[in-house]
Amino acid sequence: METQTQVARGRPREFDPEKALSAALTVFWRRGYEGASMAELTEAMGITKPSLYACFGNKESLFRKALDLYERDKLCYVKTALEAPTAKGVAERLLRGSLAIQTGTTDPHGCLGVISTVACAGEAESIRDEVIARRASSDAALLARLERARDEGDFPATIEPQALATYLSTMTQGMAVQASAGMAQALLEQLVETTLAVWPGK
Repeated sequence: METQTQVARGRPREFDPEKALSAALTVFWRRGYEGASMAELTEAMGITKPSLYACFGNKESLFRKALDLYERDKLCYVKTALEAPTAKGVAERLLRGSLAIQTGTTDPHGCLGVISTVACAGEAESIRDEVIARRASSDAALLARLERARDEGDFPATIEPQALATYLSTMTQGMAVQASAGMAQALLEQLVETTLAVWPGK
């Protein structure tokens, strides 16, 4: 009996943690943190509840790992956007990157951060705080880039970088909400083109 237990404990995992995490991300993305049940998560991941706890920890820990994956694989365009040579280039890369995510055919539409922030009630306050903190970090990086653009004369000094950063953040989040509600891709593309057409700079 003891030998069998030792053998069972020593067995390698019978699933790919990366694929399982990717499946969990899809569930969270579609349902939000609170809307995703453990039964739904384990079914999508193809593992048992004990295996989930052993590999990923509790639901909150699983969500944080899924959020890491989301930022690494789905929001990688943000880093590329901040490297654009002009503020307008930053805006274009952010908006088009967001558009590509929202209108793709392989992932759920909508923003995981927005979905989870709006849907989280009191018992999931720590998750809401985590999402807000991550967004604040991203917003700070965007603001710093736009402040540099202003100092370089990239847009009129009368335009506040903070206002531009908030505007872009609101646009990308708004596009995510509209896409999840079924807005046509053509209309979302028009939003991007309109924003770039009225951009206050080169």
